[in-house]
Parts: sequence; structure tokens; C-alpha cells
Amino acid sequence: MQKDKIVVFGSFVVDLTSWAGHLPVAGETVKGSMFKMGPGGKGSNQAVAVHRAGGDVTMVTKVGDDVFGRVALDFYKNEGMNTDYIFIDKKTGTGSALIMVDENTGQNQILVVSGACDTFTPEEVDSTESLIDAAKIVLLQLEINMDAIERVVNMAHAKGKTIVLNTAPAQKLPDSLLSKVDIVTPNEIEAGALCDMTVENEQDARKAAQILLDKGVRNVVITLGKNGVFVMTPEKHELIPAKKVKAVDTTGAGDAFNGGFVTALAEGKDIFEAARFGNIVGALSVTKIGTAPAMPYRDEIDSFVQ
Repeated sequence: MQKDKIVVFGSFVVDLTSWAGHLPVAGETVKGSMFKMGPGGKGSNQAVAVHRAGGDVTMVTKVGDDVFGRVALDFYKNEGMNTDYIFIDKKTGTGSALIMVDENTGQNQILVVSGACDTFTPEEVDSTESLIDAAKIVLLQLEINMDAIERVVNMAHAKGKTIVLNTAPAQKLPDSLLSKVDIVTPNEIEAGALCDMTVENEQDARKAAQILLDKGVRNVVITLGKNGVFVMTPEKHELIPAKKVKAVDTTGAGDAFNGGFVTALAEGKDIFEAARFGNIVGALSVTKIGTAPAMPYRDEIDSFVQ
């Protein structure tokens, strides 16, 4: 099968995850039942999802010269992923994410400190030009410094690459940036932040998607959790139902979706087929504990399809 090359330009952080019977409210201390440390960060999770789903992916990220940075390099080597574009920051530590999971519902609360991946320099971005030249799809998120994101988008746009922007964590973005993006993939909260509205159902998603199309984005994919995925192009729109699975841990489900989605695009599937594939990858990821370690392999995806 012909597979186009994918570049994921984004964050690596170490996930420090605890599970408990319920999530604490302000001022409350809750005794947890389990703790795990492992590789995370939206960019990294999405790259791992692509790699395990069979995509041809190179991850670009930045880590500190520290123990957590070695977690990244060791993990990628074990996965068989390219580490040529992992930049090392001698001054700033590797990013971290403090994650709390409700073991009864699978719901989570996450606090991310970006660390080194928030310090990309213009020179480091420019040094990836040959990598972006060779790729068809560039996938980004919002966990690295914004000037770097804008520089990557401008470079990829000038080269006619397909730019997929996962607008997470939620924040407002300039129309000048959005107008260069081929596909945005917010969840309902992120879509609401982009459009100054509340997104709770298909009708809201359609309204938000139209606002984003009017801002110059070419296509919109809004993930709605258990309500599925809303996809809108200038020609048509469709709500794709979620796959029913037993959720153990919903952390990283959006990253799994994005990784699966761009993998399918790189295999020549259209945006609606790609969203269906992404749905399956996302659904399988919540049946296991963790973020990157929970990303499904291609044989698991294919057997679920059958």
C-alpha cells in the first residue's frame, strides 16, 4: 500500500498519572490506588498512534538534557521510531503532565508544563525543512511555542503540504493562521473556545464548523466524545457515530483519533473515511491504561474493523 510521509511537530512530556475512586475538588486530598510514569505529550502520543497504526511518521520535538528526556529517547528507540529530529535543550527541563484519573468513570484532569518543547528556536524549525519537503502531511498541536507553530505552518503552507492542526489545548487562534490550515481537529471544548460558543451537540458542532470554514479553514473535524465525530467540508457534512467499547481510561483518546486520522489520509482515504478510521483507533485506545502505551497496533485495528 502506498503511504505518504507524515511529520508530527509537537510536544513530548512525561506523564505522571494517578488513579483514585474520585477526582479531588479544590482543597481536597484523595488517596489514590495506583501511579504510573510514562511517555506522553499530545504531539508524541499522536506520532506513536501513527507509527503503531502503520504510518510512515517522523516526530519533531524538544526535550531537556535530563532523566525525563532520556525517557523520550529510550521509548522512541524501543518503538522503532526515528529520533533524528529530537532536539535537546541544555537549559530547560523536559515537560511533564500531572494526570488524575477517576477509576470508576475513566474521566480525567490534566495539568501540563510544556518545558523544553515550548522553546523551539527559528533555527531549529528551519532545520526541518528537508523533512517537511519529503512529507505529504504535517500534523501539529498547541503544546509548543506559538511562534514555532506559525513558522512550521508558513513553511508547510508555502510547500503545498496538507496541514492538520489539532487545536489543543483550547485557545483562540488568529484567522491568519487558521486560513493556512487544511483541517482543524478540535474537540467540543476547543471548538467552543475557537468560536466563542458552547458546543454540546451536532447542531452546535455544525454552527462552529461553519464559523471555522468562514475563517478560512478548508475542512473541520470536531470530536464529540461518546457522541462521535462531526466532519464538515465545503461540500458536505456528516456526524460519524462513536464506536462502543468499555472505557478504562479516556486519557489520550483524542491523540489516538488524530494519529489514526492522518494515517488514513496518508493511505489515500478521504476525510470521512479517515475520520471513521480515527474513531476506531480512539475507541481502542480507551480500552487500555495510559496514553502512548495504550495506542493500538495495526493488527488490533484491522481485527476490530472485521
